[in-house]
Parts: sequence; C-alpha cells; structure tokens
Amino acid sequence: MRICGLQKLSMVDYPGKLAATVFTGGCNLRCPFCHNAALVTGVSEAPTLSSEEVLDFLASRRGLLDGVVLSGGEPLLHPDAADFLQKVGKLGFAVKLDTNGCYPDALADILNAGIVDYVAMDIKSSPAGYAGAVGVPDFDLAPVRRSAAMLMEGRTDYEFRTTVVRELHTRREILEIGQWLRGARRYVLQCFVDSGGLIAQGLHGLEEAEMEALAQAARPFFGQVSIRGL
Repeated sequence: MRICGLQKLSMVDYPGKLAATVFTGGCNLRCPFCHNAALVTGVSEAPTLSSEEVLDFLASRRGLLDGVVLSGGEPLLHPDAADFLQKVGKLGFAVKLDTNGCYPDALADILNAGIVDYVAMDIKSSPAGYAGAVGVPDFDLAPVRRSAAMLMEGRTDYEFRTTVVRELHTRREILEIGQWLRGARRYVLQCFVDSGGLIAQGLHGLEEAEMEALAQAARPFFGQVSIRGL
C-alpha cells in the first residue's frame, strides 16, 4: 500500500476519538475542491512510508490513541487496504475508513470481514451534479450508489459527508442528496476551506448562516445532520 502521510494525532478525523490518520496516495477522482490534491496529482513525487513503519509507530501509541483513520487519496484503490486495516484492529485500535465509495466490492469485503468500526463516505453532490463535482466527465454513479446502499444496511457505524463549495452546491443539491439517501443514519456538511493546493482555483466556502440553512434543509431526510468546520 502506498502510504504518503501520517498525522500522528488528530482530534477531528474520528468523531469522539483521539486518532492517528494514515493517508494513502492516488485517487480515481479529480474533485476540483480536493484539499489533498498533492496525494492525487503529485503522488509519484510524494515521499512514502512502509506499512511496517506505520504499524510500528501505532504499536508504540497503544494506550495513548483511541483510533486510527485510513484516508487518502482513495484507500480502496490499494488491494492490501483490508489487510492493513485488519492489522490496525489487532493492535487494539478502533478503525475508521474514509472512502469515496467508488469501490463497492472492496468495501463489501471489509464490511463482511468486520474489520472497521466506522466508515465516512464522501457524497460529492447530487446525482445530476456528480460528474462536475468529481472532475470526471461521464462519471458512472452506479458503484457509489452500491456503496451507499451497503452502508445504510447498518453493518458498521457510518456517516455520509459533503464538502460544500459555493460554486458547486446549492440548496437544490442538498435536497436531492437527501432524497437519494433518505433514512441514512448521519449526514455531515463540511465547510470548504481553500488550502492553497487545490486541483482547481477560484472556489469559495459558504458563510455560517448559509451552512446552517443547508443543514436545516437536510434534516428531514437523515437521522442526524451536523456541520463540520465552522
């Protein structure tokens, strides 16, 4: 597995837990607002860590950290992601996976094996807006729909999350996401922040009142709706 980063302590990546976050390189999408663009477009130049190095570090943090997050890029691009997650779990950590939902077969294997405690799946936009939001013309949404449906079966705890960008998301997109994922356990609206290393330029976040209005619009569809990043 190509590991391109390790955040040794995070208080925000795993809800309610102190965690380390492991970042894999590579992604099948080209979301213009991606805040980890270096792990998408510049992955061949990024320094790497071996799985053994990371697992050794995590072993040294048993009793100090509650959980570990595998993020990206897109972790499920890597065939050995499940093996890594299983090894993390055997160290005694709660295990969280971040995914874009494009690899439902890999996700199914992980859910069936019971090796994750929490999955955060990105919902980039409404079905009609997906291709533009992921930067892939003629994007096939069917795998994403499969992944979302699997999570909604409730085999592990999960959240859906949308990073809200002024140029890409309006109340209409949020309502259409709600109609698509009606009844899902948890939905998070994330405030877009320009990290300075985006795939595209000229994108903006929303004001607090605007984010609150979108959250209010989403609430009838989900068990819980929250805003992250205000």
